[in-house]
Amino acid sequence: MTFGSRLRHAMDTRGPLCVGVDPHPELLLGWGLTDDPRGLERFALTVTEALAPQVAVLKPQSAFFERHGAAGIAVLEKLIPLARDAGCLVLMDAKRGDIGSTMQAYADAYVTPTSPLACDAITANPYLGFGSLEILIDYAVKFDAGVFVVTLTSNPEGPEVQRSSAAGGGTVAGSILRQIAAVNQAAEPMGSIGAVVGTTIGEPGEDLRINGPLLAPGLGAQGGTPEDAARIFAGVLENVVPAAAREVLRAGPDVAALRDAARGLNAALSWS
Repeated sequence: MTFGSRLRHAMDTRGPLCVGVDPHPELLLGWGLTDDPRGLERFALTVTEALAPQVAVLKPQSAFFERHGAAGIAVLEKLIPLARDAGCLVLMDAKRGDIGSTMQAYADAYVTPTSPLACDAITANPYLGFGSLEILIDYAVKFDAGVFVVTLTSNPEGPEVQRSSAAGGGTVAGSILRQIAAVNQAAEPMGSIGAVVGTTIGEPGEDLRINGPLLAPGLGAQGGTPEDAARIFAGVLENVVPAAAREVLRAGPDVAALRDAARGLNAALSWS
């Protein structure tokens, strides 16, 4: 099955919620854990044990694992198969972006099945030009993985690039969305190339009909609400993957409390 097909099935059966696995130092301390590889592993594997059997997507934030060096990457290598064995899709939030052989290496690392870090999907940065993602997208399609392209973010610096004028008219973000839509053209039930569009951006001002998934971070602690998502993504809500992290993770370390928090947020995101 393509990533788009697997994601559609997961969202239809488990609800749309994606939970970020973001081991912030303050979250580790809040759980009574040490900010070291041992605390990181306890945190990450507890979140995975609690949530992988019930949510559609887990989204580990690679940077919070990388900060612990090789031991942190080793925790990622444990998390990924554990989550996937429980029927959960794993989206690596790494926001990789480069050209040529370097992008090939990122594709080898994150979407080639023989890699210990192979995931269902990865986030990618298109601001070296959308064409710079071609190798990654080609490999993702080849191996039935997905790519979520950073498009409209909620950070205040984002519009400087994303809302600027593109060479062919319209905005840079609009150009990216059109190129994603072209890759996903005619895919059923939806394409495997998605866009990242924050729930705190106000009005998108762009056509979000990309025939692919729309990762919508920013719920909860960052200020986004289910009502914001319903407004921003009106007309394409069936493809929206709302993402939250601290809103759920603060309920830990109790496994039952984590599950209850995710279940409650998922219910609030039932667009139907």
